[in-house]
Amino acid sequence: MGKKENSSEPYGEPSKYDPAFNGPIRNRSCTDIICCVLFLVFIAGYMIVGILAWLYGDPRQVIYPRNSTGSYCGFGPNQDKPFVLYFDIMKCITTTPMAAALNGLQCPTTQICVAQCPTAYKEWITCTSRTCLDQNFCVPSINLNTTTLTPSEIFQKEYCPMYTIPSTPFLNRCFLSVNFTLPKDVNIPGLSNKTVQNATGDILNGFNFQDIGVRIFQDFAKSWYWILIGLVIAMIVSLIFLLLLRFIAGILIWILIIGVIGVTGYGIWHCYWEYDNYNKKGATINNIGFTTNFSAYVQVKETWLAIFIILIIVEVIILLVLIFLRTRILIAIALIKEASRAVGYIMSSLLYPLVTFVLLLVCVAYWGITALYLATSGEPLYTVMTTNSSAPNCNNFSSTQFCSPLNFNASNYSCQYVQCAFYKYNNEGLYQRNIFNLQLYNVVGFLWCMNFVIALGQCTLAGAFASYYWAFDKPRDIPSFPVTAAFMRSLRYHTGSLAFGALILTIVQVIRILLEYLDHKLKDAQNPCTKFLLCCLKCCFWCLEKFIKFLNRNAYIMIAIYGKNFCVSAMNAFKLLMRNIVRVVVLDKVTDLLLFFGKLLVVGGVGVLAFFFFSGRISIPDPQFQSPVLNYYWIPILTLVVGSYMIAQGFFSVYNMCVDTLFLCFLEDLERNDGSAEKPYFMSKSLMKILNKKNKKPKEEK
Repeated sequence: MGKKENSSEPYGEPSKYDPAFNGPIRNRSCTDIICCVLFLVFIAGYMIVGILAWLYGDPRQVIYPRNSTGSYCGFGPNQDKPFVLYFDIMKCITTTPMAAALNGLQCPTTQICVAQCPTAYKEWITCTSRTCLDQNFCVPSINLNTTTLTPSEIFQKEYCPMYTIPSTPFLNRCFLSVNFTLPKDVNIPGLSNKTVQNATGDILNGFNFQDIGVRIFQDFAKSWYWILIGLVIAMIVSLIFLLLLRFIAGILIWILIIGVIGVTGYGIWHCYWEYDNYNKKGATINNIGFTTNFSAYVQVKETWLAIFIILIIVEVIILLVLIFLRTRILIAIALIKEASRAVGYIMSSLLYPLVTFVLLLVCVAYWGITALYLATSGEPLYTVMTTNSSAPNCNNFSSTQFCSPLNFNASNYSCQYVQCAFYKYNNEGLYQRNIFNLQLYNVVGFLWCMNFVIALGQCTLAGAFASYYWAFDKPRDIPSFPVTAAFMRSLRYHTGSLAFGALILTIVQVIRILLEYLDHKLKDAQNPCTKFLLCCLKCCFWCLEKFIKFLNRNAYIMIAIYGKNFCVSAMNAFKLLMRNIVRVVVLDKVTDLLLFFGKLLVVGGVGVLAFFFFSGRISIPDPQFQSPVLNYYWIPILTLVVGSYMIAQGFFSVYNMCVDTLFLCFLEDLERNDGSAEKPYFMSKSLMKILNKKNKKPKEEK
């Protein structure tokens, strides 16, 4: 007896019978209070970061372009002028793309807001009179009808452009039109077909994206109701599949297992057939030697012999697993059936993924908006510059002479070609100097909140399904509103524990992000040791993240049942699983196989149906039910495939959590109870039948 106890010491003692235990503990106290306070303080700081970003940020810098005076195009006084026109687009092309991006797509040339981009090539520099100039393409500060300046002076001061080129609006900016060719008699210095072609190649390759975007939106407008119908079909198929698992889980799993054996067997036969053919032809690896043409290795007998041996080993392993672990596979099937029955009794659990989705959407939206406002923080700075540095008194200007474009008076300067132009966004001051740190805080807050929301969902569902398992007389003893009760318990008592587990996972994810950043920065490094070290670290932390997700998931189940803190719950869950490691592996793989088939059925079925419908391959005589004529029929198909996967993932995540919860409860049930009248099993009769166990009836009093 002593030896038996010592053998179980590494993973703790089995749970002992508790006559007062009949499901999730109701009389519990708050856990991990310190982490709860830390999480609430962090959230308060996260809100302060959002407020600061909202106060100092200006997303109009991304949505609306600016002209040279700092006014937004398409907003305020320029409401009817949504596009910005660059006087000399070639100056924009010669700037560094990164610098242009950081400066809000500004470039060292005058920019004005226009109602529409130029549609024809025009050389205004050939004008000898102000009357041939177009006021629409000149700065608002000059009135061509009243000014006394000559056209040459107007061009030198950059009040009007010397030329305009047919342009296409992209991101509300007038850029060169594709396939434009200059006329032969061009009088603009530095302007040629070569420079235009370079500009087109560098900047305008993707400018037809706007047209593509319009077509995509047209397709959505024509097919949105069919997309909704397809998503409803995906939801119905997912729900029916989960409910039918109560009846067909065993048959389906054995069909899948036999299918795997059959496919592997066919692979063995095919490899032997290929090996025999190449053996008769005398095609050996000695004939080709070493080559970088890997397709050549498929035409030698040694390759097929190696694959043949590998498949035989895999087939033998599968058969041995089936022979020696058949009882555990039957237990896994019974638990899957029981999970389907639990979902049928607690149908509200299928709606909870909507709550998780909304909360995750709030987290993503808050992170995105905060990041946008932080990225656009800082007022634009303008500096005094000249358009002609070779003119008298125009060679002593530097970027440190700041100005205000709204109050700038060129007559105060001795240089007649002076103007107030955009320089950069202000990065001075305590707030501006810490934008990167605030962005980092935003990322950490985003990950922590996301992981907390997922943890809250897992703990809620675990509490609901645990109340189902520990109901002795199902469904009579199942408590009312189990999902709502579990949600309130999780928030009221275990916010700290959920935040603790989410924090651990967040730290690992941040380290993985930093490793990816280092890998990106050092991708051009030729040091093989550095690459190998980074690859090892990335692999290790990927495995660590997977393990922590697995451990957290089971820890939340124990928290939902017993109400202990995170560390104790994680330790108890880990020891319980290690005491039943073989059952854990079998159940995990059987469940993964079944859910993979379910996702394949839902996503593949809806995707194939959508393909045949939107491609017009299904002939429907009634025009009301015919597929709409689309520019890109793959747009609704892709939308349906992604949407169907998300729906299937939402339904099956509930089911997966149900299986995991019932499995831990099943292991606890085996350790706590023995089937006697005093300690009856709570498991289903099918599970007791597989294990050759049964509950003894209480003795009747005489």
